[in-house]
Amino acid sequence: MRFIATVFILLLLFTTTAMAGHGEPKGPAQKAIVLTAFGTSYPEALQSILNIKTKVEKANPQIPVRLAFTSNIIRAIWQERQGDAAWQKAHPEVPREVLYVKTPLATIADLQNDGYRDITVQSLHVFAGEEFHDTQVMVSSLRSIRTLKAKFAPFERLALGRPALGLPGDELPYTDDIAAAVKALKVDVAEARKQDAALVYMGHGNDFFSTGIYAEFQKALQQEYGWPVFVGCVEGYPAFDDMAADLKTAGKKNVLMKPFMVVAGDHANNDMAGDEDDSWKVMLTKQGYAVKTQLRGLGCVDAWADLYVSHLRDAMTRTAQ
Repeated sequence: MRFIATVFILLLLFTTTAMAGHGEPKGPAQKAIVLTAFGTSYPEALQSILNIKTKVEKANPQIPVRLAFTSNIIRAIWQERQGDAAWQKAHPEVPREVLYVKTPLATIADLQNDGYRDITVQSLHVFAGEEFHDTQVMVSSLRSIRTLKAKFAPFERLALGRPALGLPGDELPYTDDIAAAVKALKVDVAEARKQDAALVYMGHGNDFFSTGIYAEFQKALQQEYGWPVFVGCVEGYPAFDDMAADLKTAGKKNVLMKPFMVVAGDHANNDMAGDEDDSWKVMLTKQGYAVKTQLRGLGCVDAWADLYVSHLRDAMTRTAQ
């Protein structure tokens, strides 16, 4: 009997090993999360992204969370720093995962190679512009991969979470996302009130996609709080001149200006708060306003970071977004 039992166990181990060697599924697909952001090269601005990541990890304690940057320029800067020991020594606060950050595609591939077949990609973009579009196309393309035998498909489930201001469609109306985003910035409006200042946000925008959603967001902010709040874009509509024309009608002499971007990186430091003649701070000052700028990314606002946690939760229940 002991001999028979030994033979049975050996046969069972052999069968299990053989199945594993042929790529047979070993039970429920392992889950993973990828947070994909435009990125930043400013070490001090990383806290915005890392704050969101920390919140996502707390909400999903058993699931690995990875970062990915969509900007080729930003990733190239971090790649150069990988070989700069002096820079790394001067910036010990930068985590290794940022120093070696990859594209969303490479990050997903690494996870799949490590056995994760149930992956949710959460966009950390503000609205569905160029960077989100390309991420959406990539995820859709990966999801469309078909193998001769379904069990050998690279992914069991691959989903994409919508950006902060949502997506078109009736299942998850973007107007609800705008309303949630408006409430998330209540603290900014309260700060502007204390200073008797108009609140101005600088968004990135895009020249290839309609940025009318910024105008919708501005209207929703004004209706919710009854205070002069204006949004302008570096690219697209409403541009600086559009914002400045609206600001003039508010009758405020003080302006509190903040980036309407996840991180306070290059645009915030230079285009918004810089000392060059074409910075928004300088141009508004020349128009007679007393301007105060605040270099704080949206990711540092806990209520805004929670928007992405909520959108991720929605995406994890769906196969497509």
